[in-house]
Amino acid sequence: MRIAVTGASGFVGGAVCRALAAQGIATFATGRRPTVPPGHLGGAEYRAWDLTEGPIPDAPPVDAAVHCAGSVTDWGPAATLFTANLIGTRNALASFPDARFVHLSTASVYDPSRPSVMVTEDEAPVRRYLNAYGASKAAAERAVLAARRETIILRPHAVYGPGDTTLLPRVLSAVRGPLLPAVGTGRQRVSLTSVANLVQACLLAATGPVGTGVFNVADAFPVTIDDAFRAILRERGVRARPVYAPERLARPLAAVAEGAFLLARRPEPPRVTRYAISHLAVERTLDITAAREVLGYRPAATGFTGAAAW
Repeated sequence: MRIAVTGASGFVGGAVCRALAAQGIATFATGRRPTVPPGHLGGAEYRAWDLTEGPIPDAPPVDAAVHCAGSVTDWGPAATLFTANLIGTRNALASFPDARFVHLSTASVYDPSRPSVMVTEDEAPVRRYLNAYGASKAAAERAVLAARRETIILRPHAVYGPGDTTLLPRVLSAVRGPLLPAVGTGRQRVSLTSVANLVQACLLAATGPVGTGVFNVADAFPVTIDDAFRAILRERGVRARPVYAPERLARPLAAVAEGAFLLARRPEPPRVTRYAISHLAVERTLDITAAREVLGYRPAATGFTGAAAW
């Protein structure tokens, strides 16, 4: 068996490559970076490829392709996000036309206007999103489903773990002295996805007997936001405690800040966005029954042990 991995120079793609190598599976890795340390890829064959420019030329035959590439930012021009997430996905599909296609999507395709309470896979995509990230990932899902071949879509939420470039850095950068400002009550539940659990799902999807389906992928059980924040701070040795602002006050302030940043054409996002509030201030939990029963997914519980070294 041979498996292709896109986005292999990144956080999740590299972890998938290393897991495939550990199982002795030949891997063809691609990414935008010109070179990648072999250890990051588990020794996989690597080729630099910007998937927004078209299908990869002379792609080797593979049995499955795990598509990890794409933009994960929640702030930026719509055209850039759709190019990375929709056009890039179409080019990945065209590059490996005879392979089972495993597409890494996101729980951001669920309705951002209401809480997600143990949502099931049939509740997305929806018509409207708060930003181009959710809309572009939903469009990419539709492109995958329209391919009319063996395709599996995985929807993780808030991926974390060794090498994390998003969740933990964002939490830690929000600390102000002895406080971690946040929105909501802290009691709202959230499903998180460790990179180890996500990699497990990717390998089951790429190598298992099931060739089609859409699956939520998360840790074994939801946790409260406050418990997660306190665990991160404790493991990182940060002497701070979370404090919470009411959602009804934070949302209009976030909208004003977004407008000001857009008018000023600032490339970085405001400290608080409506998208971030929609994922932190209300429940965002995923029903993972389908992944358990169909894929044979056996996730571990949420944990941040060792986060000091991430």
